[in-house]
Amino acid sequence: MLDPELTAQLKRVLTSVEQLLPRPIPAIDWSATTAANWHRHSFAGYLEPLDVVASISLDDLLGIDEQKRMVEENTRQFLAGLPANNCLLWGTRGTGKSSLVRAILNSYASQGLRVIQVDKDDLVHLPDIVDVIKNEPYRFLVFSDDVSFETGESSYKMLKSALDGSVYAPPENVLIYVTSNRRHLLPEYESDNRGAMLYNNEIHHGEAVEEKISLSGRFGLWVGFHPFSQDQYVEVVRQWVGKLCVKLETEQIWDEEARQAAILWSQHKGDASGRIAYQFASHWVGKRLLARG
Repeated sequence: MLDPELTAQLKRVLTSVEQLLPRPIPAIDWSATTAANWHRHSFAGYLEPLDVVASISLDDLLGIDEQKRMVEENTRQFLAGLPANNCLLWGTRGTGKSSLVRAILNSYASQGLRVIQVDKDDLVHLPDIVDVIKNEPYRFLVFSDDVSFETGESSYKMLKSALDGSVYAPPENVLIYVTSNRRHLLPEYESDNRGAMLYNNEIHHGEAVEEKISLSGRFGLWVGFHPFSQDQYVEVVRQWVGKLCVKLETEQIWDEEARQAAILWSQHKGDASGRIAYQFASHWVGKRLLARG
């Protein structure tokens, strides 16, 4: 018989250890699950199915036709087992970067595409994540949204290694898609350019710039998202108003008053992105229909 005091101490230790361990999670049924999230727990983590994925389609993304074409084409190559690239979607906030990835999933889930969402800080667990899915008969996009780093972060080093494939390379059924407001995923400072040199009339970047470019340069595909001009913004608003009116089975609510209100809305927001266009369209259509009673 153990001493009662020792028994109580052992129980406390086991309880503490149990809290550090991830709870038992059944294996994901990927035939019924299209997306999962890597959930960090203490020193490890596990894949958690996402029950609800935003029901956005490629047709819902307006004003970014070229970006849609590039990402969709790359994803189709991947699904067909052909060479394809890891993808960096960069640019202005609210321009549809993460929405495009979700729309791609909704369009191609029936063809075996799956998405695993990973927080930027959890990219250090990439080897653990792909070890779970490497033998699955599906094609996975490891997706990290709104990524930016400081040089030297552990996740930065792991992503760099995974993209380069020199030390750790994901299996053939995995691609990495990342979105960022920064083209090189790292903050850029004026001082970075002080190390640049002119050699034979060519500019050679200094070490600071080279380090920043070294990560983004490992993505095979760069897709840039840029602010709309006022005319582009107004056209996207008009299209969204039309889509919402069709959905609600009402006549079109678009005129010069709506156009002027849309421009004023974007000026107040200080932004003329697709997100702002959709927000105004929702406001305008809802307001007009509510006024009608």
